[in-house]
Amino acid sequence: MKYQFEVIPSKCIGCRTCELACAFAHAQNQKPGKSRIYPLAYAPDKYVPVTCLQCDDAACVKSCMFNALRRNEETGAVELDKERCVKCGACVAACPFGCALIDDVHDEIVKCDLCGGSPACAAFCPTKALVYKRV
Repeated sequence: MKYQFEVIPSKCIGCRTCELACAFAHAQNQKPGKSRIYPLAYAPDKYVPVTCLQCDDAACVKSCMFNALRRNEETGAVELDKERCVKCGACVAACPFGCALIDDVHDEIVKCDLCGGSPACAAFCPTKALVYKRV
């Protein structure tokens, strides 16, 4: 089954519920993780959720010298294998959208993994600006 994550900026109200849902979905040792999504204001009361676009030809994947980033064919997410990652930051520098991030609290590189096929951000978005659907 193929799934697609869709961002609909016109429906985003900037409530940051997605950000909170993501942080708690990636909690470790009772500490919220770094959110992989955030709303960016581009005009008064106009927002766009910024998150990994799961690019077909992902710069983060190309930049990783340790093959720590691979596509999960079932979910469509480019996932990070923490066992292979040496935290060099090449993927962070390579992403043109700023969606590979450094989590200083947990000392790791993070990026959206679509929550293993059930993105918390989409599940909790009150306006359905974030949609994960079968295509």
